[in-house]
Amino acid sequence: MHYLSIDIGGTYTKLGLVDQAGTFIQTWRQPTPKSLETFKEMIVSELEGQIGQIKGIAMSCPGRVDSTKGYIHTGGALLFLYNFPMKDWIASITDLPFAVINDGKAAALAEWWIGNLKGIENGAAVVLGTGIGGGLILDNHLHQGPNFQAGELSFLIRQSPNPKQPQIFGFYGSAVKFMKEAATLLAASEDDHELVFTAIVNQSSTDLTALFENYCRDIAILLIDMQVLLDLEKIVIGGGISVQDSLIETIQKQYLNIRQEEMMLDQTFAPLVIEACAFRNSSNLLGALYHLLVEIDNKIV
Repeated sequence: MHYLSIDIGGTYTKLGLVDQAGTFIQTWRQPTPKSLETFKEMIVSELEGQIGQIKGIAMSCPGRVDSTKGYIHTGGALLFLYNFPMKDWIASITDLPFAVINDGKAAALAEWWIGNLKGIENGAAVVLGTGIGGGLILDNHLHQGPNFQAGELSFLIRQSPNPKQPQIFGFYGSAVKFMKEAATLLAASEDDHELVFTAIVNQSSTDLTALFENYCRDIAILLIDMQVLLDLEKIVIGGGISVQDSLIETIQKQYLNIRQEEMMLDQTFAPLVIEACAFRNSSNLLGALYHLLVEIDNKIV
């Protein structure tokens, strides 16, 4: 028997059957529902399809999540999950072990467990999606904060010259927003990542190249701020867009460019290691499972 891991995203909900070592048996996805009622129906349907096949349920989602009580205070862009007692509700429909954790923190746990943060005492995962999720590994420990809000990178302030635009960083660093703008330039579907990134690699559009370079520079600035504040050794990038090697390469390039522009920064701080998450867009699923396994074993991370 395996575990069912569920990652609730702003656009899609990803699901996977995973064994205790973190090996995927099967993965699939569903469009994320728009209401609590349809969300519940989807979860019930998925669980009914796995009766007798699973021995626990793990979940990750955006927002402020009390991972000890299994209570979702805020669900990020998923307004129907605000103030929802997820663990209590799951317990009302099944007696299987269950745990839920913030998606950025799940990504950090996955990479620290068996991914590209393994062996790193101070590192972070940055998840680029509808907003920007984050998970912090500090002193060999997942740092959640007293309100379970450490690493909520979307809410960092970046002052815009246009007072009518949002001032929070999640607006600028949103991968979904970038893809919409890039697809508009190409008159393509915003879901056609392959077409967009083929055009970027081939430098088919000067406007698209500028948009991409600026986006990657914004992310590089975020990583520098995190490094300066927390003295991190390594940051890994996750989210659906992270499967594109050119994204990681360009963020790395922009990071080095900024260091060269700011000589004191270059002279004061050792270069930060920037990589993609080993499990790319599946890190949240694995981290949610790791959190469940820790709860079952009654350990503290």
